[in-house]
Amino acid sequence: MMILGKLFGDANEKYLKSLDPLVKEINALEQKFVDFTDADLAKRVSEIKTAVQEQGEDLDDFLAEVFALVREASKRTLKKRHYDVQLVGGIVLYKGQIAEMKTGEGKTLVATLPIVLNALAGKGVHVVTVNDYLAKRDAVWMGQIYNLLGLSVGILQHDSAFLYNPDYQPAEQAEEERDRGIVVDEKFLEPVPRAKAYLADITYSTNNELGFDYLRDNMVQKLEDKVQRDLFYAIVDEVDSILIDEARTPLIISGPAGDSTEKYYKFAQLVKKLSLEEDYLLDEKLRAVTLTEEGINKMEKALGVENIYEVEGVATVHHLEAALKAEVLFKKDKEYVIKDGEVIIVDEFTGRLMYGRRYSDGLHQAIEAKEGVKVQQESVTMATITFQNFFRIYKKLAGMTGTAATESEEFSKIYNLDVTVIPTNKPLLRKDENDLIYKNEEAKLLAVTKEIKRRNELGQPVLIGTISIEKNELLSQFLERSGVKHEILNAKNHEREALIIAQAGRKGAVTLATNMAGRGVDIVLGGNPVDEKEAEEVKTLGGLHVLGTERHESRRIDNQLRGRAGRQGDPGSSQFFVSLDDDLLRIFGSERIKGLMNTLHIPDDMPIDNKFISHSLESAQKKVEGNNFDIRKHLVEFDDVVNKHREVIYKKRFQILSVDTDFTQIEVENPYRSTKEILWEYLGQELDILLDSYSLPDDKEEFNNAVSSLLVIGPSLIDEALAKESLAPFKDRLLKLAEDKYNSVAGQWPVERIGRTLADLERSILLNAIDSLWIDHLDALDHLRTGIGLRGYGQRDPLVEYKKDSYQLFKTLLESVRHQSVQTFFNLADSALKAQSLPGVSSSLADAAEKRAAENNQTAVLAGHNKVGRNDPCPCGATKSNGTPIKYKHCHGK
Repeated sequence: MMILGKLFGDANEKYLKSLDPLVKEINALEQKFVDFTDADLAKRVSEIKTAVQEQGEDLDDFLAEVFALVREASKRTLKKRHYDVQLVGGIVLYKGQIAEMKTGEGKTLVATLPIVLNALAGKGVHVVTVNDYLAKRDAVWMGQIYNLLGLSVGILQHDSAFLYNPDYQPAEQAEEERDRGIVVDEKFLEPVPRAKAYLADITYSTNNELGFDYLRDNMVQKLEDKVQRDLFYAIVDEVDSILIDEARTPLIISGPAGDSTEKYYKFAQLVKKLSLEEDYLLDEKLRAVTLTEEGINKMEKALGVENIYEVEGVATVHHLEAALKAEVLFKKDKEYVIKDGEVIIVDEFTGRLMYGRRYSDGLHQAIEAKEGVKVQQESVTMATITFQNFFRIYKKLAGMTGTAATESEEFSKIYNLDVTVIPTNKPLLRKDENDLIYKNEEAKLLAVTKEIKRRNELGQPVLIGTISIEKNELLSQFLERSGVKHEILNAKNHEREALIIAQAGRKGAVTLATNMAGRGVDIVLGGNPVDEKEAEEVKTLGGLHVLGTERHESRRIDNQLRGRAGRQGDPGSSQFFVSLDDDLLRIFGSERIKGLMNTLHIPDDMPIDNKFISHSLESAQKKVEGNNFDIRKHLVEFDDVVNKHREVIYKKRFQILSVDTDFTQIEVENPYRSTKEILWEYLGQELDILLDSYSLPDDKEEFNNAVSSLLVIGPSLIDEALAKESLAPFKDRLLKLAEDKYNSVAGQWPVERIGRTLADLERSILLNAIDSLWIDHLDALDHLRTGIGLRGYGQRDPLVEYKKDSYQLFKTLLESVRHQSVQTFFNLADSALKAQSLPGVSSSLADAAEKRAAENNQTAVLAGHNKVGRNDPCPCGATKSNGTPIKYKHCHGK
């Protein structure tokens, strides 16, 4: 590989050199705009916008000019001029790649270049950050550039939306803090409806908000309730964190499935009586826990049952396993925290609190019961998507981070994103010292405390990184006992932490943080704003020292922590303190290392720097990284199957919602002009199936009954229509019957009393059929996937088997949507005709669509139709006009 590199040169280096002419072109234009007034700059941007949007000119042709305009706007508003390497980063982002830029190289400013250029297409640019605070801060901070150039900025928060308010004149202090990129004066934000924030030229948000809005948009009942436009271009900040670390947890919108009961509290108490080895076995590598025979016997005795695995006890086993997992595998302040009486998940890679996310399969309820907080209702999945598939919807995607090169294969394979490493503006001076390895955790923490105290007494600022809130608070106690004053950050309050981390480079500062706390805020030597004299003193002391108290599962997270020191050519250093009790070494083979240390008779408080141990650490990290990549790859392979289903269903929903409208925010072709046209297409397909399923005239009676059940028309009328001497095929005669019935309903529809048109009812029926059956389909796919792995024991590829079976389920879903829509409509049409003679007809008639759809939800049972006999009644519940069930072979078994 090294020989090839010498022969052909470094690919990254070659690509960077290919961008030199563009950088020179941008620099050549710099002087041109110096004499422009602010109004001139905005006017030129407006002219380019018109050329692109109305005259069809290519954005690429304006890259150099727009970058030069943005640089000039930045110089005037933020007093910051983009360096040449920042221009290179901007070009890489514009071309839809990932730019790896070291901490302190100004990624936030770099992003303004491609953001403005892409915004001129008029389709909306999304800037994706890791938390609400950063979305708000960056929008207000960089909003000054966009505002000068005449572009609008939207900001999305967890429960609100804003536009950047350019008219607000802040006090000098608030303006200074904004310009330092630390805090946000709320008066810069003008509250607006969510859809308006999306209609801005540029919208700042988090990945969660964007993903959840996408799912909610595909659940709306009215087109005007949608908030997003087509997903055009996104720049993802901390792209490795969002597209890799968070990719294993899908976004899920749930609805209540049933009432909460005391069962969770009961099982939470029962499992506390179980003991490791005797009653259950624990596998930390696989994060699995299994009851032993003794444990099963103990639980059966406590529950007063003979066999907890009997058919009636499936729910019992499920709750028992969830309670045991919650008790043994999930620890407070590590996997989750308790905040305001709720269990909030902590992201294992970032330490951030994941609001709105819940563990599935009753696990979250089990943890709530364990902690004695209110148990929320069990839920059913109504909509779900992984971040992999959500971000692949964007027509153009780019990202930036300090650490991406190590994951370049994954970015390429899953997202089709290339990684380009951008050189630093000044040479990197940070010294990365060897790890120090201790025999146990207590010895390590004492050594860490001693080292922090030593550096603190010299005045050198120290940033300490821990892997969990729990470890954070433990080390804080050690520091307190040693009299070391320190600030503690644990990703609970992003805005307060930004203020603290901004001062972490001051002389004598000691900052204790989880891996992600304060991420996105620059640590400047001498504090922020900079005290130049103090900054020089700190530099002579060696700059910021980063001390890691434990190796993370991913080397990339360790590198992110190291990267907090040595920004912009500043001096700095980093070192990790490790013990054999750390999770990584304890789980992945520390016994051999412990044996080596005992053989060498190394005291507990003596660290060792041993190549064999360092190699074991790296080997353990590589194992976990490989395993995590496999999990994510496995997840996306299976979700790709669901994604194809999702695309079809969401497209159908949009077509139903957008008939007879000129809605242009979403680019989906719609061949239909009315909801009736969709219903009639479904009806034609249903009649084709019935005509193919029965042999006429032999099966005439059964055929008439099946059509009667579908159209709610007496069998005698059907018989009469088919008996007529006519050149028209049977299908056309039946469609004429349906048309006559439809016209009767349309002519007598009591819109004044009901308050809804017939088209409204049609839309409601079509959407209800899709939504209710889609929920059941997601549940069926979830159950299919849970057991599909077992087929590997039969030498069959689980993924191939999943694709095959899920395709059959999807065909059944589409058939059920079609059948339920038609049958529900004609049932309601029949009810409407009969109701005309009755006084007081109300909207309850139209609302009956939902009731009918709920009754017909039984069709989802067809997912298991291999257990239904051909002559058994069809599980969908269809009946003949006399109430006799229709046989499975003549209905969904066809």
